[in-house]
Order: sequence, then structure tokens, then C-alpha cells
Amino acid sequence: MYRNQYDNDVTVWSPQGRIHQIEYAMEAVKQGAATLGIKGKNHSVLVALKRASSDLSSHQKKIIPIDDHAGISIAGLTSDARILSRFMRTECLNHRYIYGSPLSVARLVASVGDKAQTGTQVMGRR
Repeated sequence: MYRNQYDNDVTVWSPQGRIHQIEYAMEAVKQGAATLGIKGKNHSVLVALKRASSDLSSHQKKIIPIDDHAGISIAGLTSDARILSRFMRTECLNHRYIYGSPLSVARLVASVGDKAQTGTQVMGRR
């Protein structure tokens, strides 16, 4: 992919009706390792394929625990996942400190979605 005048921000549409930043993000996920999550009645399993980007580099950690009841798996850029995992851990810790109970997964996902949506509505933020 090459850069052009329409790929500076996630709110800029090209004349063809495309948002190039979203296409770049989808390409980064395609180049990442595969992850899989399976949920049963009593248990859930999260699996990630560890793949080194080159022969000289080491494997990166692909599964990150968030709380006692939640975890995530990385498929795209590791740095973005670390930022999101830190945010998710903070949300879980704050809820546990204030209410004394774990944060529900639905509420955690909603707060991550709100955080991600803010970047598309504010100019100059990622």
C-alpha cells in the first residue's frame, strides 16, 4: 500500500468512498498471527499462534490476562494491544475497588468501544 493525500486521518474519505486508515488496520491484522477463542458451558479456551517476525527476533506474548475472569488475544499490532489491555485492566481494577465485584464483560467491551470511537470523532487523535 502506498500513502496518498486521503490517509492522514480516520475521518477523511477518499473520492472512491474509502477510508485508507481502516484498510491499513485491516492489513496489519492480516499480517498478524491467528487467534481463536472457544466458549463452553463451564470453561473457555483462548489459543494464539506464536510466530516470530524474523529469525532474529523472539516470539511476542499473544495472550494477555485482563482480570480473573477476562483475557484478550492479539492478532494485530502488539503496541496497540498493550495500550488497550492497560486500559481494560484499569477499568477492571477501578470497578473492583469501587463496587467490590468484577466488571462484566459486556460493560468492559462497551467501554473499550467508547474509547475507540472517541478517536474517530476527534480530529488529530488516534
